[in-house]
Amino acid sequence: MDHLARLAGLGWVGLARQVAVTRRSRAGGARATSTPVARPLQEALPRRAAPGRRAPLARGARPPGGGAPPGTGEFHALTPEEFRVCVAAAVEEAAGRVPVVAGAGYGTALAVQYARLAEEAGADGLLAMPPYLVVADQAGLFRHYTELAAATSLDVIVYQRDNAILTPETAVALARTNGVIGLKDGLGDLDLMQRIVSAVRSEGLDLLYFNGLPTAELTGAAYRGIGVTLYSSAVFCFAPDLALAFHRALTTGDDATVDLLVDGFYRPLVELRAQGRGYAVSLVKAAVRMEGLDVGGVRPPLSEPAEHLAEFARLIEHGRALLKEAGA
Repeated sequence: MDHLARLAGLGWVGLARQVAVTRRSRAGGARATSTPVARPLQEALPRRAAPGRRAPLARGARPPGGGAPPGTGEFHALTPEEFRVCVAAAVEEAAGRVPVVAGAGYGTALAVQYARLAEEAGADGLLAMPPYLVVADQAGLFRHYTELAAATSLDVIVYQRDNAILTPETAVALARTNGVIGLKDGLGDLDLMQRIVSAVRSEGLDLLYFNGLPTAELTGAAYRGIGVTLYSSAVFCFAPDLALAFHRALTTGDDATVDLLVDGFYRPLVELRAQGRGYAVSLVKAAVRMEGLDVGGVRPPLSEPAEHLAEFARLIEHGRALLKEAGA
């Protein structure tokens, strides 16, 4: 079986598409991934990376990479065994060309367990999801992330969103923590992010910062204005041509193409996404199916976005027409 087909069958649609496209283009940006559930993941044997294959993931490094599995990839719906199989498959397909960053979440004890599974499977780093259910104070959040960072040799990117919102002071403390190398912002509070970036910089420290909003391209220019140039792209899962064209335009200062795609594709996509609960995941997965990869439906508690699929298909077609118009 072809590596890309096997990878899709094991759970890494976004990374499968990433590898397919990077065979033709090395343009960057981190990729969110969507996890197929058309068949039980346990049916596939895990494959581990050979020693020495890890891709670089450290302060100052800016490689493209794939999440395995992030929120878009339904991390919440996977068993630990399914998680391990998915990470191992992603590592094999990436083969050291790009870093594989595995999600790790729930309470501290379970997050540590997922982190160790990811390390055993050959992952290059961890995306630390918010703690499960409880709203912790800053001391509790700091304790959670420091214990997670100490549990493995993997570098950790903290995912700020929902019940895990950091103050600048906590961000500085995490920047001093061995193993914590980055902060991904899923909140969208640019005032807070500017203060975090400034506070960390003022202490002579450094973090990798990511725009982690559900459709990060919409706010890409705004985040670049405060020094946050990295972002994760869910659109890459189903329309890598659109995602790469936007990334290329954003990073080369092609404002006309950026505005064209924001106005004609990304803003309407965000407005469509707002029409249903869980659409940041279920719409992406539906689009992957429409593009020809059999990834099944979303798992409970999410629902299928059936009533908006035709509109979504027309929007994707319109986005590609805009690319032709721009010659991108």
